[in-house]
Amino acid sequence: MQKQITPVLLTYNEAPNIERSLSRLDWADKIIVVDSFSDDETLAIIQQFPNTQIFQRKFDTHTRQWNFALNETGIVTEWVLALDADYILTKTLVAELKILEPPKEITGFRAKFIYYVAGQPLVSSVYPPVTVLYRRAYAHYQQDGHTQKVVINGTVQHLRAPILHDDRKSLCHWVSSQNRYIRLEAQKLAQSDFKNLNWPDRIRAMYFIAPFAVPFYCLFIKGIIFNGLPGLHYALQRMFAELLLSLYLCDMKLKM
Repeated sequence: MQKQITPVLLTYNEAPNIERSLSRLDWADKIIVVDSFSDDETLAIIQQFPNTQIFQRKFDTHTRQWNFALNETGIVTEWVLALDADYILTKTLVAELKILEPPKEITGFRAKFIYYVAGQPLVSSVYPPVTVLYRRAYAHYQQDGHTQKVVINGTVQHLRAPILHDDRKSLCHWVSSQNRYIRLEAQKLAQSDFKNLNWPDRIRAMYFIAPFAVPFYCLFIKGIIFNGLPGLHYALQRMFAELLLSLYLCDMKLKM
């Protein structure tokens, strides 16, 4: 099935990640990269891979960026493999894609992730499965808080093999990104009816609980404490993100 798949990636200053991601896509005839005018070495690295085609578009939202990638970059294959630049395919997943023969009623596949911190895998994480492989004609993206969500018309199944989530960008970059993402997430929660939220978002909306519950859940329920310092680093990241979300929610309530 690999010849029926076009991998698609969005990039902006992904020099620490993009080479590792592209190196696992050498089986693809063409890789579409939509870049938001990176000013680091991202483009130079991408150009080292002859099966890549670069499109540049000024970033406004992830949703519009992904819909542009699907509809305006000349993709001719039936299937799209939608990847972040810090997603690294495992060899087992590449082999699975080679033999995959989905029936017509299957229009997408989700993948689970093995989360890495500083190049070391965690025993678990709170990163959810993501729909990464789908028939392009049956898919579009819509905004969902700070991120985008692909909407698939049809049945979505699970891939057996995982993908590695291995972001090597600096902590400073992560903190800066979280500020942008969490502000959008706070707006989504503040504008939503509490009764219509799923249970994780209900906990997050109760801003005096989530900053303390999430690191406990990561360390002791998910078992990340057994990863030592990388596990603690991950739990502290999640605690920071939830604290920032709580601050934004509290600030919004104070200004009402």
